[in-house]
Amino acid sequence: MKQRGVAVWFTGFSGAGKTTIATALTEKLKSQNYQIEVLDGDEIRENLTKGLGFSKEDRDTNIRRIGYVAKLLARNGVIVLVPVISPYRAIRDEMRKQIGNFVEVFVNAPIEECEKRDVKGLYKKVRAGQIKQFTGIDDPYEPPTNPEVECRTDLEDLSESVDKIYGKLQEMGYIA
Repeated sequence: MKQRGVAVWFTGFSGAGKTTIATALTEKLKSQNYQIEVLDGDEIRENLTKGLGFSKEDRDTNIRRIGYVAKLLARNGVIVLVPVISPYRAIRDEMRKQIGNFVEVFVNAPIEECEKRDVKGLYKKVRAGQIKQFTGIDDPYEPPTNPEVECRTDLEDLSESVDKIYGKLQEMGYIA
């Protein structure tokens, strides 16, 4: 059976668990021989969109570029995992329309929980005034209104989140 391509778009605050869940899901899908590609927001900013800032316009440009690559991969039968903050609903909706095969995953954790985790030390820098336009602090985050999957990483463990997404991909016919 030929694999169906899809973009699995993870959105949520920094530190909510997007990359952690995408990494675990990647392992599960690869173990079953699915073709997977991960377009991690941090890696993309370092390589594909270097030089873009954090204004709304630059964030939208960043997401459009990531979305374009995701569309190319998905239309060629790859399951593309896209863990990016993507704070604005309108641009996520635009990507949904452009890509077509699109599953939105809201990685939902309260900002207070993300700040406690602070795996990259970013919240500490924000609070010290070293970073401006930070999503959830001094820049808005618009949660999805109707995501295919919501992972509450403050209330469920990693395997529960992965299983929810895996189950939705099965239900939607992207995996067997």
